[in-house]
Amino acid sequence: MASFGPTLLRIALGLVFAAHGAQKLFGVGGGGGLNGTAAFFAQLGLSPAFVLAMGSGLAETFGGLFLIAGLFTRITAAVLTVEMLVAAWKAHLANGFFLNLMNVPGAGHGYEFNLVLIAALVSVILTGPGRLSVDHSTAREADANAAGRARLHSGAV
Repeated sequence: MASFGPTLLRIALGLVFAAHGAQKLFGVGGGGGLNGTAAFFAQLGLSPAFVLAMGSGLAETFGGLFLIAGLFTRITAAVLTVEMLVAAWKAHLANGFFLNLMNVPGAGHGYEFNLVLIAALVSVILTGPGRLSVDHSTAREADANAAGRARLHSGAV
């Protein structure tokens, strides 16, 4: 059962990132869309804002989908970890630790959510994608092929 833990974590992360990426790219669920995201990035001093907004939206959308499928899991989790570190640094660190759940006017959101996402992404990097993943299936197939080639080379066929 232990190999299903990383699977569950990976799929949950994938859903979160795909949803946030869709907000950045398409304005889904009240997100700013590409233009709103670019304006926010410009406000943070990130330049070129539109290119970075597009890259961030694509990384989160496709990264989320890749995590759900368990495809290129460790690379995807590493890319999203870097993105979350930048987000925590540029957008959330100055607001302290806590999320602004009370929606206090003028108060921004702290970095606690980024911290949890980073920890979860690093956990997926360390443990791998879990059993129900494309990566796990292709690794098993590669191992079987390697074992077959070894038998051929040794003459044990």
